[in-house]
Amino acid sequence: MATIKKKTVRIASGLKRVRQDSKINSANTVLRTRFRTVIKNVQKAVVAGDKAKATELFQVAQKVIDSVADKGIFHKNKAARHKSRLSAKVKALALAA
Repeated sequence: MATIKKKTVRIASGLKRVRQDSKINSANTVLRTRFRTVIKNVQKAVVAGDKAKATELFQVAQKVIDSVADKGIFHKNKAARHKSRLSAKVKALALAA
């Protein structure tokens, strides 16, 4: 299989598009990372059994998840699915205590 060499853009509008794409890509990467981090934080609190901390982190996570979905980084259904699963874990922790 031959390797495909990526062509360099020479047209001004193409160069601008490349600059914009890299800027947008880095911004989206930051948001995606924050999304994953808040989910992990809630999950860690649930595993640790800390009900108060899990509830507090879940509130923060909801805002982050919604903002990422609003910006179009993830589909709204994916955001809803993550919130639903986290909510179920936090509720289960509250009922167990």
